[in-house]
Amino acid sequence: MKELAGRLAAVDPDAGAAVSVIAYFDRLAEGRAGLEALVRGAAVLAGCPARLVDADRRVRVRVVPDGRREDRAGAPDPGWPCVPLVPDGPPALWLERAGSEGPSVVDAVILERASAAVRSVLDRTRGRAPAPPVDDPALVETVLDADAPAAARLHAARRLGLDPGDPSLRVRAVAVAGGPPRIVADGHTVATAGRAGVGPAVAVPDLPRSWAAAVTALRFASDGDARGPAAGVVHADELGGVALLAGLVVPGAEPAPDVRAVRAATAEAPWMLGTLHAVASTASLRAAAAEVGVHHSTLQVRLTHAEHLLGWSARTPQGRFRLQLALTMLQLTDHQ
Repeated sequence: MKELAGRLAAVDPDAGAAVSVIAYFDRLAEGRAGLEALVRGAAVLAGCPARLVDADRRVRVRVVPDGRREDRAGAPDPGWPCVPLVPDGPPALWLERAGSEGPSVVDAVILERASAAVRSVLDRTRGRAPAPPVDDPALVETVLDADAPAAARLHAARRLGLDPGDPSLRVRAVAVAGGPPRIVADGHTVATAGRAGVGPAVAVPDLPRSWAAAVTALRFASDGDARGPAAGVVHADELGGVALLAGLVVPGAEPAPDVRAVRAATAEAPWMLGTLHAVASTASLRAAAAEVGVHHSTLQVRLTHAEHLLGWSARTPQGRFRLQLALTMLQLTDHQ
């Protein structure tokens, strides 16, 4: 094969390179190389990062051209050369090389031979991952329960099709208002008609930690009523230090004076709460007026009335921050 590649290269460099690629992956297959070695071979031969993603079997491997594994999140670029692992299946192996003319002959051969070798390894070692039994919330609750024995949690995870030993598998816990807890793969869009909190992406054994953060994030989620622009789905990753407020606003605690002031003010007029949210969350009073759909002068009149009821000015940076804090604590008080 090496001699044939040399002869072809003298006539057609692409053909010679393609034969060398075939020989290279044949050697890897004969040596029963693993997934990372196969993706590494594709990256090194192509001279660009190669990425393997098999969602069904929860496999994610990315290798850069110097041979180092560097997994990272983010959707593949539609312009990258790619191939599926099964006929008519979704793309699963990419060469991260943008180009408007499609893959070169060599890239096409790399993808074809690498995907065939990857498919063989996956079929031999993993089979098809079972679909999670979403109608069995008891298993999900066990996986998320920090007080459950570790062996019970890991057993429940396997029954859900989640491999606790897969370092590339990252999942998130989701707390849904009025609904059962959920577990989603990292990168999955959380779709829900109501409020939801999404925990950070973690390995399967760390799901109780993600669940605790999701429950906290749920308290910050909006009902979609007159409360203003707060999100209906809140990610714990995006709360930062604000999440610490949830530990201060606890059931049975006396509301802070500013929270009582906001609640009293909002009882004065149906437009008050939405107006306060707009003032606190936009860059200017004109933007706040546009947010609530009133003229700038009307917003000024409303805000003057609101400030009289609150007892402080919301037109200064300090006053706006105080208002933001009070509105956030009100949200937490209403969702304990």
